[in-house]
Amino acid sequence: MDTYDELKKGEKGAWLSIAAYIFLSLLKLTAGYIGHSKALQADGLNNSTDVIASIAILIGLKIARKPPDEDHHYGHFRAETIASLIAAFIMISVGFQVLLEAGRSFFLKEEETPDMLTAWVAIFSAGVMYMVYRYNLHLAKKINSQSIMAAALDNRSDSLVSIGAFIGIIGSQFGLGWLDVLTAFIVGLIIMKTAWDIFKQATHALTDGFDQDLIEEIRITIAHVSQVQHVRSVKARMHGNFTLVDVIVTVDPQLNVVDSHFITEQIEDILLKKYNIRDANIHIEPGTN
Repeated sequence: MDTYDELKKGEKGAWLSIAAYIFLSLLKLTAGYIGHSKALQADGLNNSTDVIASIAILIGLKIARKPPDEDHHYGHFRAETIASLIAAFIMISVGFQVLLEAGRSFFLKEEETPDMLTAWVAIFSAGVMYMVYRYNLHLAKKINSQSIMAAALDNRSDSLVSIGAFIGIIGSQFGLGWLDVLTAFIVGLIIMKTAWDIFKQATHALTDGFDQDLIEEIRITIAHVSQVQHVRSVKARMHGNFTLVDVIVTVDPQLNVVDSHFITEQIEDILLKKYNIRDANIHIEPGTN
């Protein structure tokens, strides 16, 4: 399966998230309003803006599938990373809004005991989002998609948020009315933390950051290739959902062009099979006799 087919598969995860968020946001906002639960309303507001974030991811995946053109010689693969960044900004704004609303309710002493219906809605929602999280997590790992991984992390935080809302609502049934408001505040913090994690990963990729431990592992793997004398450098960066690698190795200076080229093919084959690296630029330099 090529990179474009993988991106097409990634769109299924984005569509699944959109459908789940639309359904759950309507359910939570309605039940939270009727049942007087600040935590469930905050959770529903979070889901409603998650729809926008998921749409941004979907658009990013569609743009990333565009083939190279005259001013994008390497394609548009980084569009999905940019989409992850947009999703992070949306989540940060929602988290901030949830924190403000929770603070306002706390200082105004708005402590109503939520109806038990809201607790069952919260735990049901947690189960739905956990299943969506598992699907997107598996898909993100399968196609190596940063944007779908961002969606999966968002799905997981939403599942945890709903569990927290359930706990807060149950606690309020025992006369701890403030616990529902406190849970809404914790919801805001979880949203902000998830947004920060996605933001950090996206900016790291966009600035060509790469896992140094993996770089060292790749260097050691290449060093064990037959007839490679020394690995002078290994550089790697993410380009959307695939990895670009530049390698400089030295070989016996007496080798002819055909033999040297065969070594590069060996390295490329190993990188593909072991690390799923499909684009490797291998540069051969003369070493010692």
